[in-house]
Amino acid sequence: MTRLTATARAIAAMTAAVAFALAASCSSTPSADSGHPLEQDTDMATTIDIDIDIHGTTFTAQLENNATARTFLNLLPTTLTMDELNGNEKYHYLNSPLPSEPQRVGTIHAGDIMLYGSDCIMLFYQTFRTPYSYTRIGSITDPTQLAAALGSAAASVTFTPGHAA
Repeated sequence: MTRLTATARAIAAMTAAVAFALAASCSSTPSADSGHPLEQDTDMATTIDIDIDIHGTTFTAQLENNATARTFLNLLPTTLTMDELNGNEKYHYLNSPLPSEPQRVGTIHAGDIMLYGSDCIMLFYQTFRTPYSYTRIGSITDPTQLAAALGSAAASVTFTPGHAA
């Protein structure tokens, strides 16, 4: 009888946990990774753009509405030497960590700016599937010439505050 009672309690606890998880997933609050920059949080009512200069070519990027993007914005202006990786991305390790909430993104898009771990800025110039987790920082609005501007070696990339949209 004791064994049956323990099993019944375990089943009841699991049922409650599943019910709680289902209730939480059905809330009307938008998810943090809806893919739409700056829509989830009301403390940033406008979108924030930054400028990215690569060897004289300037790109505009729209930042996400999250703590990582806001902290990154506070570091600007900054110029980073970004090293080549895998023929599809550039990266730079920062001296100090940024807030991070990594999520499996599934697909990386050319122009995505993401944080790997808590201190590695990633700038992607190709679109591809990935199993890795990143924290979104923002994305370049028109990455058409991004791969050509970055080239195949390390690149000097300057990030500067843009304007509120």
